[in-house]
Amino acid sequence: MATPISVSFHTLGCKLNFAETSTIKQQFEAAGYHVNPFEEGADICVINTCSVTDFADRKCRKVVRQALNKNRDSKIVVVGCYAQLKPNEIADIEGVDLVLGAAEKFNILSYIDRLDKTPGKGWVKASDISALDTFSSAFSFGDRTRSFLKIQDGCDYNCSFCTIPQARGKSRNDTIGQVLKTAELIAQKGIKEIVLTGVNIGDFRDQSADGSTPLLLRDLLKSLDREASVPRLRISSIEPNLCSDEIIDFVARSTTIMPHFHMPLQSGNDKQLAKMRRRYRRSLYADRINRIRSQMPHACIGADVIVGFPGESRDDFLVTKQFLSELDVNYLHVFTYSERANTLAATMQDAVPLHVRRTRNEELRDLSSRKQRLFYTRHMGTISEVLLEKSRKPNWYNGFTENYIKVEIEHSPGLKINSIQPLLLDSLKDSGVMQARADLEIHAGS
Repeated sequence: MATPISVSFHTLGCKLNFAETSTIKQQFEAAGYHVNPFEEGADICVINTCSVTDFADRKCRKVVRQALNKNRDSKIVVVGCYAQLKPNEIADIEGVDLVLGAAEKFNILSYIDRLDKTPGKGWVKASDISALDTFSSAFSFGDRTRSFLKIQDGCDYNCSFCTIPQARGKSRNDTIGQVLKTAELIAQKGIKEIVLTGVNIGDFRDQSADGSTPLLLRDLLKSLDREASVPRLRISSIEPNLCSDEIIDFVARSTTIMPHFHMPLQSGNDKQLAKMRRRYRRSLYADRINRIRSQMPHACIGADVIVGFPGESRDDFLVTKQFLSELDVNYLHVFTYSERANTLAATMQDAVPLHVRRTRNEELRDLSSRKQRLFYTRHMGTISEVLLEKSRKPNWYNGFTENYIKVEIEHSPGLKINSIQPLLLDSLKDSGVMQARADLEIHAGS
């Protein structure tokens, strides 16, 4: 196949997927391909998929249709977690030309050159996940002001509801030395904030120089804090049982690592946590929150929660809701449980009706909105350092404070994208975004 003129990308799912898509995009650019926005269509369209919910198939089909609507001759390539889990199912989708598994996706260019546009089932290259034992570095660049830096991949936890070990393999990570080099490369590109991402970054392990003791996430954070050139570092998500006192206390002392923690809870009910095969109970989670809050009263803390897990009664749900109501967390990512093939949870009895799951989801989303508004209101009238980003609204900027308050501000002299500015958090909008203003006295003294 002759080298096509253009390629476009579409990413579904998490920050880790965005980092990997960006790295694949950089491979295409280095090979001379022209990158088009997805909305414009291209000769090749690469779709990076997610498998967190049972909507993966529906979302993938929708994006394939959208890509072909932009260019009916486009070569459609599907990668990502869903591609590893159900490659043949994806290959049967009309219009899909190539499906690459976890071990193959970073070698995408070698497969692209052998593609032919022929009718029928797409070409599948997906090795068994047990064979995947190498780590592929990735980071995002060009899409946002912040860069998502992949430091870890895979997971050894085998929670009863999760397919990530099947999709991404065993836990493995980069070395501290290589993370530092990549962070410096990102800094040289003018990026002001790096978000450390992975599947289970708290499981990060490297070897010391003498090989005698393992180096953990806390050691990586200390090295980055000491040596990285970017002014901001942020932890994307960390398991509560791996969020140690030492990590919390170090973040509290650091001026580089932002006071923002996202810790998956999944349930505030110990019965559900045991069935989910989580490696902690609610008392440990509450202890972690209290430790963070005692060290950093201004920190933003988020949690993941699953509603409608098999066997979750109304009383069980209310225990979780009450626990979250009393817990000093500031926002929730609420997921409606969905059965995933080849997981223990999918075989469990007492499935919760779908309409009940959705109702519980709405209840916790309402609680999340109230908690977030309370957190934002508490900071109204204060001055915060905001990293400014492009907004979809003309003559406006978006951005985040150190403690992850989302801000918008109208354009004014002295403000520019990818700059960190002291802004006055002025008022809370109905959209849940904090409107800020650039106080002239602040900037006169800065």
